[in-house]
Amino acid sequence: MSQIITGPAAGRTGDPFADLLHVDAGELNVAYVDAGPADGTAVLLLHGWPYDIRSFGEVVPRLVDAGYRVLVPYLRGHGGTVFREEDALRNGQQAVVAADAVAFLDAIGVDRAIVAGFDWGARTADIVAVLHPERTIGLVSVSGYLIGSQAAGAAPLPPAAEYQWWYQFYFATERGRVGYDRYRNDFAKLIWRLASPRWAFDDATFEASTAAFDNPDHVAVVIHNYRWRLGLADGDPRFDEVEARLAAGPVVSVPAITLEGDANGAPHPDASAYAAKFSGRYEHRLIAGGVGHNLPQEAPGAFAQAIIDVDGMGR
Repeated sequence: MSQIITGPAAGRTGDPFADLLHVDAGELNVAYVDAGPADGTAVLLLHGWPYDIRSFGEVVPRLVDAGYRVLVPYLRGHGGTVFREEDALRNGQQAVVAADAVAFLDAIGVDRAIVAGFDWGARTADIVAVLHPERTIGLVSVSGYLIGSQAAGAAPLPPAAEYQWWYQFYFATERGRVGYDRYRNDFAKLIWRLASPRWAFDDATFEASTAAFDNPDHVAVVIHNYRWRLGLADGDPRFDEVEARLAAGPVVSVPAITLEGDANGAPHPDASAYAAKFSGRYEHRLIAGGVGHNLPQEAPGAFAQAIIDVDGMGR
């Protein structure tokens, strides 16, 4: 079933991220927001790259008003989330980022949650849903099913498709690593504009997120993520079995809603390509009105409503 929703919604103001909490979770000390009633249904919101938790700035108050407990962690390499051990591999592979999310829920004592995200966060939410359906109330994923593999990442694409992924080839080089380290904010602004060509964000909005890229491990994690995808960097062998399972393309069995903006300028699959990956109650929604890649920030009302609706699908 598909549904077209007109957006973006008018949004609320305020900063729900003024005060961050910290918790040791697996390899990380995670910086996060915990908003809403402690006994509310938990919602785990996962941001993407090059973005941060402020992508959910107008989503959080909507969900809190609806009675949810909203948890928004910084992903590894972003914001105040840091590695607990100096010699830990600054790993960005998909299975490890998803393991971080589960370790975070364990650390704060949350057994089950709605998981929702975009970009890296959507992939992470997808993986949590397929590996831990018993802990996933429902899934909201922008651009749908994003679980991949090194084999798929190494396979050549038609030139037009390769062109869209220009930055991962840049990151494969030492020049790219040094360039991203030196110009990370300029790089992020370029990606924002390319991925959301009709989003008229202002300098203050962008600059509020740039502090997240000052994390000491940011460049290493980002570069590893993209090199791992292309098969140019090794992953953590402890996750080899998990990656093999993910490479098989497991289906999502929990209730799910996928979203896509009608002006998403980032590489993304067509909804018809992944519909069969959802075996439970499922709905796809196209969000109209010039909505790009950073859908939670560009259309917060539509994103929050999808979370509320996927909760109802599981009841």
